[in-house]
Amino acid sequence: MTKKHRFETAAIHAGQEVDPHTGAISQAIHPSTTFERDLDGGYERGYQYTRSGNPNRSSLETCMTELEGGAASAAFSSGMAAVSAVFQCLKPHDHVIVPDDMYYGVKVLHQTIFDRWQLAVSPVDMTNLKAVEEAINNNTRLIWAETPSNPQLKICDIAALASIAKRHGLMLGCDNTWSTPVITRPLELGADIVMHSSTKYIGGHSDVLGGIVTVKEDNDFFEELRNVQKEIGAVPSPFDSWLTLRGLQTLALRVRAHSQNAEQLVQWLIDHPKVAKVHYPSLESHPQHDIAQRQMALNGGMISFETKGDEQTAIKLTHHVETIKRATSLGGTHSLIEHRRSIEGDDSTTPPTLIRMSVGLEHILDIIEDLEQAFNKI
Repeated sequence: MTKKHRFETAAIHAGQEVDPHTGAISQAIHPSTTFERDLDGGYERGYQYTRSGNPNRSSLETCMTELEGGAASAAFSSGMAAVSAVFQCLKPHDHVIVPDDMYYGVKVLHQTIFDRWQLAVSPVDMTNLKAVEEAINNNTRLIWAETPSNPQLKICDIAALASIAKRHGLMLGCDNTWSTPVITRPLELGADIVMHSSTKYIGGHSDVLGGIVTVKEDNDFFEELRNVQKEIGAVPSPFDSWLTLRGLQTLALRVRAHSQNAEQLVQWLIDHPKVAKVHYPSLESHPQHDIAQRQMALNGGMISFETKGDEQTAIKLTHHVETIKRATSLGGTHSLIEHRRSIEGDDSTTPPTLIRMSVGLEHILDIIEDLEQAFNKI
């Protein structure tokens, strides 16, 4: 694609050329694991073996690079494979600063895998810039941010964190899964690395697993990341790449609809007599409301709220939903609800009465009515 297109157009066209042989505008799926050598032993057509490269994966990576405004992207078989690849590019005894409120799977990843090869990790409140800077030591190489945070929706100031990272010669990585590039543009705000669990909003239909890392510069770090992708082989299948690329085509429309539903649901929840607190960046009561309004184009489809009563009261609420589904994950068409603390375990920092919701694309009144009948039963 020679012309620089706007987001919605790029999501449909970037990396997705019309097939020159058939005229098909929808890309074919290339399931082949291996590709023919040229007579001179080379691979002038660009592909040798699907672990190292595949036309469908290349198209997905090209599109995601365009949408994030980066220099290059690498697609992986899951979000966890993507974030693992970033940390695998570091060395033993390197130090990483991570959020104190973040996706629990990344916390477990450090505790069970990277701790064994002595990668040092410091959880810090990313909304406290002084605490972030004080956590930096001689071995620090990466600040890893997540905004909004999972599940308490803390908002960190990406530009301010980028300034700290640059001042100390560090990289700043940002998990942009919840926001997507429709809402937040971490690379434009100074981040060096953006990661997505493309299982979520990027794919958008709860039917494909994947992860993507996009970088600001195609440098030595990205070369190492690409090497990890190739040699370890945690790559998406051609069909998974195709599904994810198809999901990207409607990303902007879906994220706007998710956000609109979430905003209406939040307004209903804040006045509900059985709700103690609502976490959502559009609310003026949110501690980082001003930062959110500055760096987020929309407020997103993820909310969390704390019920009145005890932990069992919150859990019971999830037992009585009908249209909304009790399930983990997020970013699909279905509204999903989850009591996070019971998922995360005893060392969780999540409030015991907190409920996380991925607000789906159902009619908002059906979502509200389902929650209301569930509240009436607790």
